[in-house]
Amino acid sequence: MHDEFLCHVTAYGIFGGRRVGVPLGTYRAPTLALALWWLRDRAMWMAERLDPRPGLSHLPEGALTPMAEDAPDVPEQLRAWCADPEEQENVAEELASGRLVRIATRDDTTEYELLAESVDAVRMARTQPRCRGPRRRVTISNSH
Repeated sequence: MHDEFLCHVTAYGIFGGRRVGVPLGTYRAPTLALALWWLRDRAMWMAERLDPRPGLSHLPEGALTPMAEDAPDVPEQLRAWCADPEEQENVAEELASGRLVRIATRDDTTEYELLAESVDAVRMARTQPRCRGPRRRVTISNSH
């Protein structure tokens, strides 16, 4: 069982013809439960900022406009990931077994990534880089 986890949230876009990552947060979780909580919290944090509720006092009138019908709905995808107990259990099992977990979704301009891994696995990888286990990669579908 792995006891401590590094968690990261990053947004990636293209700038000057190069892929650029913008860190949105990092957390060193002392338990698996806190790592999962933080990943869900950050997913909801991103969803709320990408799709705020109309009528919030800090938003000027007319600041929000409806999305095109065929546009990827990243906020909804992030909310759905948070609400899926089976997927949460899968992520917990992967992290507990020492595998890196990446949850990613994208819209037309940006890729949003939640990443978590065991501190123990990172330490072991430094001493035996060829023995690192397979990574779990989760990409949230952009289908409608």
